[in-house]
Amino acid sequence: MGDYLVLIISCILINNILLAQYLGNCPFLGTSKRMETAVGMAMAVVFVLVMAGVLAWVIDHYVLKAFHLEYLMTISFILVIAALVQFVEMFLKKSIPALYSGLGIFLPLITTNCAVLGVCLINVKEEYDFMHALVASFAYAVGYGLALILFASVRERIILGRVPRPLQDTSIGLVTAGLISLAFYAFKGMV
Repeated sequence: MGDYLVLIISCILINNILLAQYLGNCPFLGTSKRMETAVGMAMAVVFVLVMAGVLAWVIDHYVLKAFHLEYLMTISFILVIAALVQFVEMFLKKSIPALYSGLGIFLPLITTNCAVLGVCLINVKEEYDFMHALVASFAYAVGYGLALILFASVRERIILGRVPRPLQDTSIGLVTAGLISLAFYAFKGMV
């Protein structure tokens, strides 16, 4: 149990996929201007990342390694991620059309979100068993969502303030992301 707790804390706070490893920043910057959109993207990423992490582990252990096809790892993981994103896209389009239109182009970008592929590859590289891969995938997804929601709350406040012209929009977003990354860096000594 302690092993899983350390893994969860590590994936959420210390090795945050977005703020420490800086993977998946395109949807991070694109969907963080409004809290509703950020929460919707966080939920979509949690679903896709957990399912992709688990399915990638299963494919890696029972297909790729069993038949010595490890060289097909990246392409097979991308296919799994693309199929999951299509499923999420169809679900949101039917069930929550407002969120679907709010996410816009950033929903299909989850397919190419390097955070999702990165977690799948980390799970394989670290040679996690199934439960560790599941817990790590979920914790990385929660960490991504936490960073996205924190960032969206800060960006909503920045809109109310006066920002110098050269720092407006993406520039202040990157500076803010750097400051939030520094705050998360303080957790490095925990584990």
